[in-house]
Amino acid sequence: MAVIERVGVTVFATITKSVVDGHGHRHPGPPREVNEALLEITDSDGATGYCLGAPETLRESMINAHVRPVLTGQDSLERERLWHALARRQRGAHGHLTDRLLSTVDQALWDLAGRKLGLPVWKLLGGARAKIPAYASTMCGDDLPGGLATFDDYAAFAKELVARGYRGIKLHTWMPPMPHGVDLDIKACQAVREAVGPDIALMLDSNHWYSRTEALRLGRALDELDFAWYEEPMEEASVQSYRWLADQIATPVLGPETSWGKHMARAEWVAAGACDILRVGVVGSGGIVPALKAVHTAESFNMGCEIHGNGSGALAVIGATLCGEWYERGLLHPHSDYDTPPPHLRSIVDPLDEAGEVTLPSRPGLGDDLDVDHIAAHTVATW
Repeated sequence: MAVIERVGVTVFATITKSVVDGHGHRHPGPPREVNEALLEITDSDGATGYCLGAPETLRESMINAHVRPVLTGQDSLERERLWHALARRQRGAHGHLTDRLLSTVDQALWDLAGRKLGLPVWKLLGGARAKIPAYASTMCGDDLPGGLATFDDYAAFAKELVARGYRGIKLHTWMPPMPHGVDLDIKACQAVREAVGPDIALMLDSNHWYSRTEALRLGRALDELDFAWYEEPMEEASVQSYRWLADQIATPVLGPETSWGKHMARAEWVAAGACDILRVGVVGSGGIVPALKAVHTAESFNMGCEIHGNGSGALAVIGATLCGEWYERGLLHPHSDYDTPPPHLRSIVDPLDEAGEVTLPSRPGLGDDLDVDHIAAHTVATW
C-alpha cells in the first residue's frame, strides 16, 4: 500500500487576457499578470497527482488545518473514503473549507491514480465515450465595440461559431452591472435564432435574479424559439420557484448550477420536479466523486445530466458516462482567443475538431499538459 507523504501548494505567476467585473462575470481584457496555484499530492511510491486552483481556494490555513490531517499517511487510492473524510470537516470549518477546495483535492487524487496506473481518468472511471460534441458558451453581454454589445453582435458571433464547427451555442446575455432585462434577452435570442437557423441547438443562461413572472415570460419566448434548455433565471435556493416554472413552459429547465449541497441538492431538485435536465459541476460541486453521484441519480430517473463548465475534470466525468449530450466549451467572445494556452500550459485539454467535437485526453491522469518549467521559474510562494 502506498500512503500519501506530501501535500504541497505552489503559487505561481501567469498571464490572463480577461477581467472579472464586480458581479463575477468574465470579459476580455488586456494581458496582465495574475497568480494561480497548483496542488500536488505525492505518495510513498513517488506518484504525484496535480490539480490547478485559485490561491484563495488553496489557502495555507485550510491545507494545514484540514487537508494534510485527512490525507497524510492514508492510502492514495482510497478516493471515496478520503472525499467523505474531508467533506465531513466542512460543517465544523464554518464555510472556510469550500466545495472548490474539496474538488481540487479530489481531482488531484484522481490524477494521481490515473498517472500511477497509466490510464486517463475518464477510462479509470469506466470509459463510456472518447468524443463529445461541444457547445459554444459565450461570455456575458458587454459594451465593447465589436464585442457582445448589441443584438447584431450576438447574431454575427453565432454565425462565426457555427462556421467553426459548433452545433450548439449557449448565450450568456447582459447581467449586472450591465443594463439588463427580459426584453433584451428575448431580442438577443431572436437575433441568434434568425442568424443560425433551426438546426443549431440554442441554450440560454440569463440573469439569475428574475422574478417568477419575468422568468416565465422569458421562458415562453424561448418556447417559440425552440431553445434546447433554459438555465438559472432565478435564485436557485427557491426550488419551488423552479418547479413552478418547469410546470408551465415547454423548454427544458436545466439546473441547479450553483446550489450548495453537492449531489444531495441535485437529488432534491429531481424529487421536487424542479428541472427537466440535471446540472452538476466538478469544480463547484465538490469534485468528481459527487459529480458522478449526481449523474447516476439523473440516470435512475431517465433524465439527462449536463456537466457545468469546461476543463479536464468535466471531461473526465463526461467521458465516463453517457448521461449528458454536450461539453461546455468557453467562455467565448469575439475578442477572446480560447485556443491559445496560457503560459503555464503547453496545450489546451479540449481542442475542437472540424465536426465540432472534443476528443477525450489520452495522457494518464486528468490530461492537463502542465508546463512545469514555467511554474518553477515563476513561483511566488509555496506551502
